[in-house]
Amino acid sequence: MFTVFLSGCLSFIVTFLAIPTIIQVAKEKKLFDEPDDRKVHKISIPTLGGLGVFAGFILSLLLLASNGNGELKYFVAAAIILFFLGIKDDILIISPTKKLIGQFIAAGILVQLGGLQITNIQGFMGVFQLPGFISLPFTLLTIVFIINSFNLIDGVDGLVGAIGLLTSLFFGCYFLFADQPFYSIMGFSMAGSLLAFLFFNFSPASIFMGDTGSLLIGIANSMMAVKFIAFASNKECALPLASTPALAIAILIIPIFDTIRVFVLRILNKRSPFSPDRNHVHHFLLDLGFSHRKVTLVCVLVNMVFIAMAVFLQMLGTTILISILMTIAFALMALVQYKRRMLQSSTAGELQTKKNSLPTYPSLLLAPKTVEIS
Repeated sequence: MFTVFLSGCLSFIVTFLAIPTIIQVAKEKKLFDEPDDRKVHKISIPTLGGLGVFAGFILSLLLLASNGNGELKYFVAAAIILFFLGIKDDILIISPTKKLIGQFIAAGILVQLGGLQITNIQGFMGVFQLPGFISLPFTLLTIVFIINSFNLIDGVDGLVGAIGLLTSLFFGCYFLFADQPFYSIMGFSMAGSLLAFLFFNFSPASIFMGDTGSLLIGIANSMMAVKFIAFASNKECALPLASTPALAIAILIIPIFDTIRVFVLRILNKRSPFSPDRNHVHHFLLDLGFSHRKVTLVCVLVNMVFIAMAVFLQMLGTTILISILMTIAFALMALVQYKRRMLQSSTAGELQTKKNSLPTYPSLLLAPKTVEIS
């Protein structure tokens, strides 16, 4: 247990000391995230904060985690691929296709070489054991989806860092009590780095995480989620749980649900799922008048409620629990959209009223004067 807490402290210290230097270098080299019509910040903010998160997390993991059956080397290899992918995108911008290919390569290392697989979905839609030819691509797609889900919610100061802190801490605590040292150290190392980063990223942010950080959070949480589903469902483990796929969804509900909803909307509108827009949950909350800080706190609180609810209702079974989670998530989203439309209608009505109340003048007074020349 001491090593686990030490990993969190070490990653926190390294990241906390690294971020100010990264901010200074970013300013000197003019490595800013510039505002535009889609982004919510109004001034240029230094990016590459993910460098500090990566440094603290990987250093802590390499120093304090045992290699076990090869999980460490395969994870570090996958993380390095996403690190270079993210840093290139933060500085030069790369196409979504190239980014997706890199994510599949990283996920493939974990699945094919690291042996990371979802082999049992605990009775979801009546299915339990998955055959190999389904398990492998299903796990691959799950990892890539989770990576993208964290990448896509990074739109408000502190949001992806706070959600990543919550999910990593939950996974870390579970694996700690379940006697899985490698994954508990992974969870606490990520939590320590993100806690340090939030000191500089919580609204008002002095630095952004960028893809370098969000992709790293995604790959770490995807690996812990897949391991959680596989390990916690084993009744012979130190801390068995029921309906583990539903529990994993509840832990990652904010990034997962928002990504599913946005992807569906974009596809229905005949657009690429990776095309940018302002349809994310955090955009809607901002439109309701929430500050960046309130958006982050609300999302974290909602995520915590979903986790508690899933743990309490886990004996209902995977299918029923997932149905309940998604129904509540859609209901909450519908409420937010309704409030947003009402606010927009009210604002439009006020503007029209003000326009109608402006004084009008006879057209004669507005006509240009003519001068007769004799």
